[in-house]
Amino acid sequence: MTTEELTIEVQKALEEIRPFLKSDGGDITLVAIEQDKHVKVRLEGACTSCSVNQMTLKAGVETTIKKFAPQIETVVNLL
Repeated sequence: MTTEELTIEVQKALEEIRPFLKSDGGDITLVAIEQDKHVKVRLEGACTSCSVNQMTLKAGVETTIKKFAPQIETVVNLL
């Protein structure tokens, strides 16, 4: 998979999870994909101060991204 194809798949994953984040007043933005296996995102809005944002990141965002792009190893939130 090319870098461009990978970016499209990660964006599809974010579009799938975005409605859940927005329903709680949050959002998410793709910042970067490094070495075709590390994704950096920015949780926004209510997600920045939410006490369970790390759980959301791992259980929701990372799981969804890996469903679309299994080669992704890590997903981190940039503050």
